[in-house]
Amino acid sequence: MRPIRIFAIVGVLALVAAACSKTAAPNSSATTPTASASVSQAGATLGTTRTTLGTFLVGPGGKSLYLFEADTTSKSTCSTACAQTWPPLITTGAPIAGRGVRQSLLSTTQRSDGTMQVTYDGHPLYLYAGDTMAGDTAGEGLNSFGAGWDVVSPTGKKIEKPGG
Repeated sequence: MRPIRIFAIVGVLALVAAACSKTAAPNSSATTPTASASVSQAGATLGTTRTTLGTFLVGPGGKSLYLFEADTTSKSTCSTACAQTWPPLITTGAPIAGRGVRQSLLSTTQRSDGTMQVTYDGHPLYLYAGDTMAGDTAGEGLNSFGAGWDVVSPTGKKIEKPGG
């Protein structure tokens, strides 16, 4: 009889522990971009990296940042399916200039869903869902959702790959 009670108690404790683990997930300061989620980081810090394209801006996790040529003002024109492929860089605090980034060019713009998107020299910034590792630039030079996508130089200008 006693072993059955022990198993019953262990079973009840396991259920309680499982129920407790179903509470809200821990709050993360940044999430990896996916095809369906924006990156969010309190006080997003931007930095730079250098590749064969030159020196350009990177965001959380060293992911390349892009501008969308259809954005002619600081307001984003990329939403719904576009924002799934090109997640906007979202922040909940003032963006921070890391190495090689000019703080005076950093700002934010409010998106239609109320979130704040990081801008640089007036360009809303995006990540590309196809970039899987820090420094990847698979989105460079793509033409999708009606316009071109380019990485952004520390001066705020687009960088186009040679021949692009």
